[in-house]
Amino acid sequence: MIIPRKVLAASLLVLVLAAAAYFLVFKKGPAEAGQQAVGAAAGEAAAPAPGAPEEKTEAAPIPVKTTPAHRGDLVMTLKSPGEAYTDRKITLKNEVGGWIKNLYVREGLHVKENDILVEIEDTEYRLRLEKQQALRLRYLSEYHLEKQFAAKEQDATPEALANLSKTQAEHDQALAAFQAGKITAAELEKSQRAYELAQIASGRKKDEIIATTKNLTGAEIDVKTANRELEKTVIRAPFGGILTDIKVSARERLDGGREICTLVDISRIKVKAKVLESEIGKMQTGREVDLHFSAYPGKVFKGVVEAVSPVINTEDKTCAVHIAMNNVNEQIKPGMHAEVEIAAEIHKDRLLVPQDALLVRGGRKLVFVVENGIAKWRYVEIGLENEHFAEILPSTEPGWGIAEGEQVIIEGHFTLAHDAKVQAKQ
Repeated sequence: MIIPRKVLAASLLVLVLAAAAYFLVFKKGPAEAGQQAVGAAAGEAAAPAPGAPEEKTEAAPIPVKTTPAHRGDLVMTLKSPGEAYTDRKITLKNEVGGWIKNLYVREGLHVKENDILVEIEDTEYRLRLEKQQALRLRYLSEYHLEKQFAAKEQDATPEALANLSKTQAEHDQALAAFQAGKITAAELEKSQRAYELAQIASGRKKDEIIATTKNLTGAEIDVKTANRELEKTVIRAPFGGILTDIKVSARERLDGGREICTLVDISRIKVKAKVLESEIGKMQTGREVDLHFSAYPGKVFKGVVEAVSPVINTEDKTCAVHIAMNNVNEQIKPGMHAEVEIAAEIHKDRLLVPQDALLVRGGRKLVFVVENGIAKWRYVEIGLENEHFAEILPSTEPGWGIAEGEQVIIEGHFTLAHDAKVQAKQ
């Protein structure tokens, strides 16, 4: 069989192309093999020699914060809402009428005791006083003339003098008995009337009788009344404080009894809190109180229990507790809301740790203490607790409990392990 030349040439060409593709795709060249050899050599150089010791990096100490366990008083507090108020607040009124001559009040003005606030036109009251003084002088002159030209006073009879001594002694006894609560006011008045009649009979009351007859006594009373009215034309501050709620204007005419302004003293503030009936037995005057006001978040004010109400509110079964606090800077205003923490029970001389020191692991409470830079956990038995501290009770279990003065960890101990190295700061 004769194969055509063209077919033979085409077959040879296909075989040559197939061989070339095989070498290009499936066979690696010398350069690549060289690269693999270099990489292997590098890897062998990086690997540690057999039997060489491994290098270990020591872990850095864990920073923690500590505080000593200490003995102290554990204070159990009661919390209650309260409201600030002041018991030194009055509304000032004028007692006599007239035009306002001078007005010294304004909103928010600080005044001292006896400072003049308002002056009312006083001409009318001065004239009235002068008139009453002149009338009194007239009656006084008539009284002296009556005494000067009156007949010589006759001596009192022995009977009148004896009766005077008797009624005086009886009056002194009645007065002592009245002061001791043994007789009534009516019985004392009867004894006094008998004594005065005996004085008149003996001539001892003659001058007073003449003065009354000549209207001198009434005139003297009228002078005092006119002088008092004149004094009332000047309105003064009865105590130091702040003026508010001004209700009058300059040159205004006032009738008697008109409201002028309000004077309030907030240098010392009271807070009224409500305590449940079941807790009243724990309240004592003089106990310290922490006060938190909404207007000053995060700030604690100090007060003292001043009084406990003797009456229970029948509606909510609470008792009012009155707390006093100094307010020199006048930060607290009457009407402000307060959260009150009252010291209800004080347990003396207890071993205490902060609440932040306590952890629970395996259902048991423990604290971490620091011994020579190493954290050691100690299981503890807890007694009384408040919001800030817990009492550590003596433990009978070996290895449990802590002693006074040991440094307990309060920060950085939530994931801490036993025997971990720590760096403590207080």
